[in-house]
Amino acid sequence: KTRVLTHRAAYLIEEKGVSPWNIMAITFTNKAASEMRERINNIVGFGADQIWVSTFHSTCVKLLRREIDKIGYSNRFSIYDSDDSERLIKLVLKELNIDDKRFPPRNILSEIGNSKDNLISAEEYADNAINGDFFKKTYARIYTEYQNKLRENNALDFDDLIFMTVELFRKCPEILEKYQDRFKYIMVDEYQDTNASQYQLIKLLSAKHHNLCVVG
Repeated sequence: KTRVLTHRAAYLIEEKGVSPWNIMAITFTNKAASEMRERINNIVGFGADQIWVSTFHSTCVKLLRREIDKIGYSNRFSIYDSDDSERLIKLVLKELNIDDKRFPPRNILSEIGNSKDNLISAEEYADNAINGDFFKKTYARIYTEYQNKLRENNALDFDDLIFMTVELFRKCPEILEKYQDRFKYIMVDEYQDTNASQYQLIKLLSAKHHNLCVVG
């Protein structure tokens, strides 16, 4: 699969005169990203360093570092790993006086992560939980407070990276258009592994020029 994308990128540059600057290739691991760049360099001999080859999450970190201030965060945000997130959930449970045996932190993080992967915000989750059972309503309270604390700390968790990038593009069409014009040719490796938020990100970025190639 990677061969398809590397040869396509080389073809665009050599045969079609496309600027490497306008090519984006999304992979699922950093190792695959560096391999792809190296392979393109071997074929073309120059310019591969200008291609944006990156994972979904690394791409979103780069974009958010430049643009997240447009949606009210500082560009110097922290990124919480799973241990940081678990500590924060435990703090939230303590403050809300919720039993962590009945609501294990890892189960909560899994539920919040799945929600973010499906682009369901804390507000939307709470709206959906109004007619839900006790557990759903409790999850909604925890999710809401967890997001409030992340924001207070100017922090994002791992699942926020794509979620917030999609939110940025939806709220700021001029920012989206800037990156649509930068990434005129988009390629995605291991496409069968994309989730709803990753799909939406690619859909937004490719909506202007419609030059999208995926392999899976």
